[in-house]
Amino acid sequence: MRTRSISTATALAVLFSSAALTVATAGSASAASAVLAQPVGLVVDGALQRVFVADQDNGRILATDYNGSLVDLNVGFGRPSDLALSDDGATLYAALPTSHEIVALDAATLDVRTHYDIGAEATPREVAFAGGRLWFSYRTTGEDGAFHGNLGAIDPAATDPAAAVAVGQLPDAVTPYYNSAILDADPAVPGLLAYTDSGDSSGAANVLDVSGATPQVVAKSDGGRFFGDVDLVPGTSEVLWNGTRRLSYADGGFTEAGSLTETGWHGDVSPSGLVAQVYDRHVSVYKPAADKPVRRFDAGNSSMGEVAWAPDSARLFALTGTDSTYTLKAFTGPALSVPTLTVNAPASATRAKALTVTGRLSATVPFPAGTRIAVTRTDLESPSGKALAAVTVKADGTYSFTDTPPAGGTVTYKVAYAGDAQHTAASASDAVSVSRAATKLTLNNNGKLYNYGADVKFTAHLGTTYKNRTVELWSDPFGSDKPKKLVKTGKVNSHGDISVTLDMTRDTAVTAVFKGDARYASKSVKVTGYARVKVSTAVSRHYRTAKIGSTSYYWFHKNTDPVLTTSMTYYKGRQFRFDLEVYYGGRWYAADSQYFALGTSGRSAVQLGAPGESGIRARVRSTYVNGSSGDSVNSTTYGAWKYLYFSN
Repeated sequence: MRTRSISTATALAVLFSSAALTVATAGSASAASAVLAQPVGLVVDGALQRVFVADQDNGRILATDYNGSLVDLNVGFGRPSDLALSDDGATLYAALPTSHEIVALDAATLDVRTHYDIGAEATPREVAFAGGRLWFSYRTTGEDGAFHGNLGAIDPAATDPAAAVAVGQLPDAVTPYYNSAILDADPAVPGLLAYTDSGDSSGAANVLDVSGATPQVVAKSDGGRFFGDVDLVPGTSEVLWNGTRRLSYADGGFTEAGSLTETGWHGDVSPSGLVAQVYDRHVSVYKPAADKPVRRFDAGNSSMGEVAWAPDSARLFALTGTDSTYTLKAFTGPALSVPTLTVNAPASATRAKALTVTGRLSATVPFPAGTRIAVTRTDLESPSGKALAAVTVKADGTYSFTDTPPAGGTVTYKVAYAGDAQHTAASASDAVSVSRAATKLTLNNNGKLYNYGADVKFTAHLGTTYKNRTVELWSDPFGSDKPKKLVKTGKVNSHGDISVTLDMTRDTAVTAVFKGDARYASKSVKVTGYARVKVSTAVSRHYRTAKIGSTSYYWFHKNTDPVLTTSMTYYKGRQFRFDLEVYYGGRWYAADSQYFALGTSGRSAVQLGAPGESGIRARVRSTYVNGSSGDSVNSTTYGAWKYLYFSN
């Protein structure tokens, strides 16, 4: 209902007095535009399409649009306890206990129009608009020091604010309560007012006829029921008790008239009779006279505050708790049943052969006969989807259809129900792995070894395909500093070939990729070409070169230390192995082998100690050893031997 407040929500607000309320765009707490410490008096204005809520701890009244975005704000109201709207939605009323008054505000601007002083001895609590007047509950302190609750009214047509206020309006048949009562009214139940004291005493709940000059008792409760929340139900002589049970007041008392299937703490009833039931962290929605919910919203993470219907029942607003904050959320289509739609396709199928897809459409509200669902097939031939013939759902909710997939690969069938006046839309999808033929893809030069810097032509050959004749060629040089990259992509020639020439400076993995088409599966093939390093050794400090036999030697004096300078392709952290052999008795013998760091310039010099005697023949070389020279980006490469001879 539009003009109501509830004892349970007030108790929650007291319990969570340190909590805050975020007023945000519906469904998006990140779009917060205002924060309230203790929200009270949630009301909805259908004429302006605004939602009003008061911040009791900070003395503010806020207005949001139907999406929850803050549109207006007014401050300085002390500790407001409740809000209510006039039937036409033009005037917003606020109960202000600290100043013992009721104020009337322009609902469009939140500007205060009128102050209604109800007397220093009276403290207002709840407000509700019914029978053309604004009703308020209040309490006073008697001569005995005890509190006494009563009912007052304000006539908005009166020009004098003082004359507009009438207190002591509670009928004699209703015993004044210790507390000020909670009120409920609804324009859809004209002239009636629910006047309730939380408790289980006799007369705790009353329905009053306030359409005349003075309120008259329509119904009065007996003892034995605890009344925490009472909502008038439009179109019936019933109230919703504590958000769970219906009580009829047609005979002047309150008798059981039915119960909702789920437990509730409190609720709200729309002008059309829809029930919003709050329990724990969710809201359940019931259609008029129904006992089972048509829809459920899991709205809060920690608790739920008040809920309020839009007058046209098209939206439901709720104060949802998340940790230490409350968020105002708007739910559209709250009374629409949410269908469950399933679809089951086979896990695999053969291309160009028929397959069968089955499923079910179900909901808490039955579907009309002849309900149809749309079917869309998405595959490599139709990546944006192709509409198939709509399918009619059987009386038991099941459906099935056959299809012959023209394309292989992943084929997705999506089914969709568009929704109707009683159901939301729904969709589901399932995928089928449809077979494709295999094609041939080859790549040459696998395992071949090349000198450093050689230009090598890699050629991929693609066999039979359907439509796609494109092949990608990827180069992945060894070493983490050079990532894999696409070096060529294009259609193969009339022979099915595509080539790329690479400069072989490192061992390199080359991959050819065919991404497949509607009838042939994707395929890739990888080869590895190997590259030596570039290495040479320069000799210095010799005094001549001359041959011994057919071999050219560098000649040194027996006490001269030869210097051997190695030049090698540089790589971070690279070393080279320096090998030394000595000639004796007609053959070469390994004398020493050591690793030396390669300079950043790609050059390093090694000094070989002089033997001190003549007639010594030796040879040296520099070698890169894959995996042992500090890296593995090239293939093992042996440098040329350099021959040394030591003379007198």
